[in-house]
Parts: sequence; C-alpha cells; structure tokens
Amino acid sequence: MNTLTLILKEILHRKWNCLLGFLAVVTAVTFSVALFTTGEASKRETKRTLRDMGQNLRIIAKDTDMEAFWDRGYADTTMPEEWIYQFEKAEGLFYSHLTATLHRKIDWDGKPAILSGISAEVSPPGRKKPSMVFKIKPGTAYLGYELAQSRSLKKGDTITLLGKSFTVANTLAESGTEDDLRITTLLSDAQSLLNQPGKINEIQALDCYCRDPNRDTLTVLREQLAKVLPESKVVKMQAIAMAREKQRSLVEDYFALVVPLVIIVCGIWIGALAMLNTRERREEIGILRALGHGSGKISALFLGKWAFIGLLGAIAGFALGTLLALSVGPELFKLTAKHLKPNYTLLIASLIAAPAFAAIASFIPAMLAVTQDPAATLRED
Repeated sequence: MNTLTLILKEILHRKWNCLLGFLAVVTAVTFSVALFTTGEASKRETKRTLRDMGQNLRIIAKDTDMEAFWDRGYADTTMPEEWIYQFEKAEGLFYSHLTATLHRKIDWDGKPAILSGISAEVSPPGRKKPSMVFKIKPGTAYLGYELAQSRSLKKGDTITLLGKSFTVANTLAESGTEDDLRITTLLSDAQSLLNQPGKINEIQALDCYCRDPNRDTLTVLREQLAKVLPESKVVKMQAIAMAREKQRSLVEDYFALVVPLVIIVCGIWIGALAMLNTRERREEIGILRALGHGSGKISALFLGKWAFIGLLGAIAGFALGTLLALSVGPELFKLTAKHLKPNYTLLIASLIAAPAFAAIASFIPAMLAVTQDPAATLRED
C-alpha cells in the first residue's frame, strides 16, 4: 500500500484529530489572509489620512527673520524659484512632494486675505509619487471657506484680484485655520500679481518616513538640505510629523504583533495534536517497523499527513480570510473600500506556506515516532 493511500486512510480513521488540525491551519491562514488583505487597505487609508494632514516641512531662506515668520505665517525673505529644481538632481533624499510657494497678505475689497501661489510638485530621483496638491489652471483661483461665504461666491464665478480677473475653480471646506482666508492660485499668477517674477518665499515638502531610533529625522533632513541648498533652512511642523509617525507606527506594530502570535498559537496546537496522534499510533508504528519499513517511510506518513491537512487548510483559510476581509474591511476603511479585493498572491503563498508550517509543527512528534523501538512497542501491547 503506497504512502498516499495510508495517509488518506489515517485521515478517515482519525477524523477528530485531523479535523482539529485542519481547523488550526484554517485559523492561521484565515487570520493571516484577512490581516494582509485589510492591511493593504489600511496602508492606503493611512496614506490618504497622512496626505490630508498636509506637508510637514517648510524650507525657507537661511536669513529669514523667524519672529516675523511665525507672526505672519510665511517668510518675508524671497528665494529664487530655481532653488526647488535642485532637488530633482539629488539622490537619496528624505524629501518628497516638494512645492514652490509664494505667500503674501493682501487687501481684497477692503478685507484681509492671504494670496498663495503654488507650483506643480517636484520630486527627487526615485521619490516620484502621486501629487498631494490639486492642479491649478492659469487664471483660476481656489477660495477659502470664509472668503467664499462672506462674498456669496461659488464655483464658476468671476473675481478680481489686484486688477486681474480670475475664475473661481472651487470653494474649499471650512478648516478652522487661516486657510479659510486663503486665495490659492498658480504660482506664476501670484508672482505676476505681486510683481515678484521668478520669486518664492517657501518650499513646502513632506519628509519620507525613516523609523531609525538611532537618528533624529530632522537632523538628517538638515544635513541633506545643507548639501542641496546651503543658503536655506528647513522647519519641521512637529505636531503633523508626530501624527504621521504615530499613524504609521500603529499600523506596523499591529500587524507585527498579531500575525506572529496567531501563527505561534496554531503551531503549538498542531504540535500537540501530532503528539497525541503519535501516541495513538504506537502499535501501528511498531508493526510497520517490524515489517521492515524504514524511518523514511514512517516519517513520510506523519509529515505527509500534516502537509496534506495544511494544503486543504490553505484553500479553506484563503477563502474564509478573503471573505472576512471583504465583509469587515469596507466598514473599517471607508475611504479605500473600493481597493479591497481577493489577493491571489496570498493564495499561492498559502498553498506553499501552510503545508510547510503544518509539517514543521509536527516535526518533533514525527521524529519521536521514527525513533521508537518496534520490539518494545509490540511487547507493551
């Protein structure tokens, strides 16, 4: 009788032991697949949340008066617009989503407003990502909430700024900050209105996450900036930066804890079942050894059984894990729910990893079965 037939007969004979082992594999695979599937949505949700927090780095001229900077909310010293393009040539930077900006407080029909011109994003080599800022067309403007409400302006209306006409591209939602008084235009339009051709007073950016406990991220950012733009300095918005790092760390730590814990528990579960199975089959093992079957045949029976159970568990676990992710995920990650879908790469990984996992978990009991003395076993029975 060949090994596969013996394995199938053993599974049918000891249904409860095999069923419990099958459930252990299914549990491990289900949790892993569900967590990794929803994990992709979690990462997208985190990126979306972090993007909505805004850029957290502000690069300004080195000789900027910092008291005036914090009082006004922007630097009074201008810089050449060309400075931002230096980042396109520098490798290995922690900077991304760089935007050249020009800000000034203006009087708009007798009331204060903040005029902000922004450029298209610039990225260092290898840091190209989807833009965080909205694309602005020439001759258009985005109005902050209070400006739009106080003047009853809406999308498509025409306004006059410092003698030039603009179309309202959109009105922004209430933010509860000075952005409610901001008029945002294309950088070139703001430069023209303020008679500052080719000038900016700030480069806004986002720092690429570097979770290194041995180095302060801001120190690294300043070292890199000194090589790219030695006549500038960087200010990090600590509250935004800390919120970003906390959000990312929570996601990473959660998956780093839960997945290994579930796998360890299920591995111990399978090992205990395999040990019980070995004790129950002492007589069978003795007979097989007495009939001349070697250690390889006996170990193949034990390991093969658990590998086969692992294969079946992988299929069922992938189906249940995917179903769980698709059922629960949309409620947890509303912003990125449309990205939740079956990940068939996880199916392939499960079909490889689950049989190996089950076989490894049952390895010690299998080796104990191989080393049993057939004479002693049969004499006891």
